[in-house]
Amino acid sequence: MTERSDLRGLGVRARSRVPDGPTLPGPPDDGLDPRSRTVITVLLVSAFVVILNETIMSVALPVLMADLQVSASVGQWLTAGFLLTMSVVIPITGFLIRRFRTRSLYGAAMGLFSTGTLLAALAPGFAVLLAARVVQASGTAIMMPLLMTTVMTLVPPARRGVMMGNISIVIAVAPAIGPAVSGLVLSLLGWRFLFWLVLPIALVSLAVGLRRITDVGEPTAMRIDVVSVVLAAFGFGGLVYGLSSFGQQTAGLSATTWVAFVVGAVGLAAFVGRQLVLQRDDRALLDLRTFRFRTFTASSVLMMLMMAVLLGAIVLLPIYMQTVQGLSPLTTGLLLLPGGLLMGLLGPVVGRLYDRFGARALLLPGTVVTSLALWSATLLGVHSPAAQILVFHLLLSAGLAFVFTPLFTAGLGALPARLYSYGSAVFGATQQLAGAAGVALLVSVFSVQSAALAGSGVVGVEAVAGGVHAAFVVAACLSVAAIVGALFVRTPEPEGAAAGH
Repeated sequence: MTERSDLRGLGVRARSRVPDGPTLPGPPDDGLDPRSRTVITVLLVSAFVVILNETIMSVALPVLMADLQVSASVGQWLTAGFLLTMSVVIPITGFLIRRFRTRSLYGAAMGLFSTGTLLAALAPGFAVLLAARVVQASGTAIMMPLLMTTVMTLVPPARRGVMMGNISIVIAVAPAIGPAVSGLVLSLLGWRFLFWLVLPIALVSLAVGLRRITDVGEPTAMRIDVVSVVLAAFGFGGLVYGLSSFGQQTAGLSATTWVAFVVGAVGLAAFVGRQLVLQRDDRALLDLRTFRFRTFTASSVLMMLMMAVLLGAIVLLPIYMQTVQGLSPLTTGLLLLPGGLLMGLLGPVVGRLYDRFGARALLLPGTVVTSLALWSATLLGVHSPAAQILVFHLLLSAGLAFVFTPLFTAGLGALPARLYSYGSAVFGATQQLAGAAGVALLVSVFSVQSAALAGSGVVGVEAVAGGVHAAFVVAACLSVAAIVGALFVRTPEPEGAAAGH
């Protein structure tokens, strides 16, 4: 079960090393062969589609809440439910990537996503729309770990920073144009057309992918552990349900909420215990030996923290802009456009800087800028100018651009090749769970504080603004912990994984 460690190293000292092991033939460090480039390109286009679907929903949430007549604490399940489904399905993807061929797995992922998109466009009410989002999430959950595992397998260590930077261009374009496109569509058409817009792109991507994509590596004969799947669903589901239920209560926690927390904690503990036993015989659904590598563990924890803060803020910001500021969905999208474009432009710069200077030199300024941006958001009020919102989002986008690429590259690069699929699955599952928890937590703080202010005599947008302020204070406090966490992430050495780094 040992692996050579030359696949694990990143940065300047790894430039002369060529990855060893079951990779496709191609040029060493000067680029990718056409076959590998085609596989990565198809996966990137598909990733763009699924991310575009998620970002157009963030601006549409207030419109959906009004049209479907649901509260913020209920409406946020369209985001939290999506993330919860991903956090339950993603642990299975480590097994799926090793068990099935790349082309078949890609077809299943985009097929599920396309089916969910069609159901969402035809949904007669909130319940069906939520179910459609769950189907969409099932496909998305497979796509992202498949992309990351493929990149780690095909791209030489010394080129991974640049490749991750180039990937971030494509991935950042969707968040950049998503809100603007969403605002335009909502201004001219109904929310259903958000899904009708994505559906043909998804179908074309599916058709092209099935023709052009090739298999990476050889599948391994394995049996799925159904008990682990059930335990993961209870564990992740119970915790996120408990957090989301908290947002619907203004006075204490109900018995149902407490039960959800207990079921989640017990389920997650049982899931972890079962994986520790099964991985002795290489039968784990999610191999937790990835956490034996300190850089991977530190990167995972920091990624969870940043995702919780980021996704919670992304859900709150459109509510603040449209409810408190009275901005239209189109204006909301246009104000968020420059930040997304900035993140995309910084992608290749961050990738090159990573290959030259390593992870910590980028993470420290990135987390500091992100924290400063969130603290500036606590100053937003009823009469804040649009320029203040724009500056906040630009700062947030710039900070995150210097955080995510180093975390992915250093964290996965610290692992041996045989754990790439599990590392991608762990990254995906933990960040989606953290994102769902972040959305639930910040929306809960927002709902509770708004209700408290309304009960004390504060009326209208003042109460909503007060709730948003409280939520951003919580997010800003959490971001301070991210600065400390950045100190524990190291750039993997060529032999770093073997030493437990």
